Amino acid sequence: MTALFALATALLWGLADFGGGLLTRRMPALTVVVVSQTIAVVVLGAIVIATGAWREVGPELWYAVAAGVVGPVAMLAFYKALALGPMGVVSPLGSLGVVVPVSVGLLLGDRPGVLQFAGIGVAVAGIVLAGGPELRGAPVQRQAVLLTLVAAFGFGSVMALIAEASTTLTGLFLALFVQRVTNVAVGGGALFVSVKRGGRALPEDGGGMKVVWAALPALAFVGLADVAANGTYSIAAQNGPVTVAAVLANLYPVVTALAARGVLKERLRAVQAAGAGLALVGTVLLATG
Repeated sequence: MTALFALATALLWGLADFGGGLLTRRMPALTVVVVSQTIAVVVLGAIVIATGAWREVGPELWYAVAAGVVGPVAMLAFYKALALGPMGVVSPLGSLGVVVPVSVGLLLGDRPGVLQFAGIGVAVAGIVLAGGPELRGAPVQRQAVLLTLVAAFGFGSVMALIAEASTTLTGLFLALFVQRVTNVAVGGGALFVSVKRGGRALPEDGGGMKVVWAALPALAFVGLADVAANGTYSIAAQNGPVTVAAVLANLYPVVTALAARGVLKERLRAVQAAGAGLALVGTVLLATG
């Protein structure tokens, strides 16, 4: 069950990142974060009310609040990186955040088997190689890499926090709701400050709100896919070793890279293709170990 939910997480995060990356090429990244997360808040709010999850308020929800504070910073940095650099390069580097939940899992007593340890090593090596040798590239590429590393640490922290925010399914709904409300509050505050300082909240190509309204289905998909990914990851982490769940979930760059290859015709370098292959080998070792 851990492998199944973790791989579902990878699929959802990979598609959400691809959609978010496309949207930030048409509108400001903060607007993408705030609107997509607001849609998620509405849907999760309805689920919380329908399931009575609001009754499970407890101190563990502070983990969800912390995840909600860190999440917008990570998403903003990541979406800006996706707008600057090739998705097939940025997305794999973003998954380096796997170091955070894996470290937490080991500290909490996770002891994967020999095959699983081998799988973790192979998968992480594959993820790094899939990023490509971009640090020696142009200034824009270097900026994209630095933003991605900031996002990676943030994403890893969110994974570790959200896994501790609930112990039941209805509790998970409430934790995700609290996380997204915090996301909107933090992201909305940042957007307000940005506009006050002369930044943009709407596309400057003349479309304005029409562009945002037209993109609502895509924004909804990004927000809801991200929420679903957090949910499936939490379930995976609670039903098996966090180390295994985290590494499998962090295979999402393969999904993003494949989507970018299929839709945007981005070409992967040989080292990136080799990295993707190693990541898949690591997945097999983890799943069979």
